[in-house]
Amino acid sequence: MTLAVSNYLADKLLNATFRGQNYVSPSTVYIALYTSNPTAADTGTEVSGGDYARQAVVFGAPADDSGKRTIKNTADIVYPVATADWGTVTHVGIRDGASAGNLLFYGAVDNPRSILTADALKMLTGNVACSLN
Repeated sequence: MTLAVSNYLADKLLNATFRGQNYVSPSTVYIALYTSNPTAADTGTEVSGGDYARQAVVFGAPADDSGKRTIKNTADIVYPVATADWGTVTHVGIRDGASAGNLLFYGAVDNPRSILTADALKMLTGNVACSLN
């Protein structure tokens, strides 16, 4: 899956680059799961309950991928076993907080999945990509 920049991050990057306004990058970012499109404006429905928790993700250095500067996750992202149905996960978001916080990137998953009680979701290394061009 390839993710797009949120309005929040676009504003921070533009203001830092062209207006001299400081932006402090988060030390840890987290993958959030959504049952609807979070959109650039951060309006989607995030999964909740059933032992759901955002998971920290680490990205490698930027590299060219189909003509775009891209970073990808360097390890599998493993969610806890669902203790209740989470619904159909259609989108993900990268956020700057383990809870609350700001949406940085977002996008649709390649294969939406219904996460039911006792299911475990895992995203494989290299399957989460953020690009700028």
